[in-house]
Amino acid sequence: MYRTVPSGFALGAALVALSLSAASAAEKLTLYCSPQEEWCQIMVTAFAKETGVEVAMTRKSSGETYAQIAAEKDNPKGDVWWGGTGDPHLQAAEEGLTEPYTSPLQGELHDWAVKQHEAADGKTVGIYAGALGFGYNKELLAQKGLSEPKCWSDLIKPEFKGEIQMANPNSSGTAYTALATFVQMMGEEQAFEYLKALHANINQYTKSGSAPIKAAAQGETVVGIVFQHDAVTMAVSGAPIEVVSPCEGTGYEIGSMSIIAGARNLETAKKFYDFALRDDIQSLAKDAKAYQVPSNKGAVPPPEAPDFASIKLIDYDFATFGSANERTRLLKKWEDEVNALPH
Repeated sequence: MYRTVPSGFALGAALVALSLSAASAAEKLTLYCSPQEEWCQIMVTAFAKETGVEVAMTRKSSGETYAQIAAEKDNPKGDVWWGGTGDPHLQAAEEGLTEPYTSPLQGELHDWAVKQHEAADGKTVGIYAGALGFGYNKELLAQKGLSEPKCWSDLIKPEFKGEIQMANPNSSGTAYTALATFVQMMGEEQAFEYLKALHANINQYTKSGSAPIKAAAQGETVVGIVFQHDAVTMAVSGAPIEVVSPCEGTGYEIGSMSIIAGARNLETAKKFYDFALRDDIQSLAKDAKAYQVPSNKGAVPPPEAPDFASIKLIDYDFATFGSANERTRLLKKWEDEVNALPH
């Protein structure tokens, strides 16, 4: 039996092909994305076009993404977690599910984005900010003869029974921000009494944080408790949505980005991380009708974006409420004492 030995030229060509194949394999990225689908797609398209990197993207809410990364910790499949509320990013950092990286663009970021990075020992960074609030369907409100809600306290009035949606805080970072906001504003005991009263008026707890305002825009519910920028998205799209910044004050999120510990494509993950912090890339948010406040000082927020200076914001304690113990404890308490109640 004879075996053909490749010529020097053929062998060299084979080695070059093998080398190119290896380089191509290295230039891949698995992205876990938590903001709205449209923004995720814009980021993927822009990054792939600029770099030639092949991106596999999965879109899930913050709580779901955290759970997936935790479940995959012994065999990580993702490289970067982009977006979603900061609390689960901080918990992931505390639990060693993400790894530290400091971008050369760090100096271009707002202080609140840098503080997020410092709080996580470099394992996450702020990429946008968004204030909690709610929105309501003006036409549906008028049809039902309901008074205009302006405060958190209005949402527990009997007239709103069955007229409100919010997400489940176990799957949604938006809803967990609401839970943590109420605890910080009212104290834990009063906050849970409020949540029980609110529960009586909830018609559905959704999986996604932005789903309640989409339902309100479609006339399926009167009120949706969401981040204000998600309500702005619906209003700009032509839905009869009124955006409310609650009179008592409100909490806010620092949408964050983290590199997953054990990332298979670490250098490409860092490349995406730097890309996502650039001012020109953050300015693309408007193309996805995403109205969060960007973290790069040079990025231009859309004119429709909520003005943080005009919103009564609480001094949200990200370190405490992003910690694994506190977040786990509050979520279990909400499940046991609120979600378990009958409607």
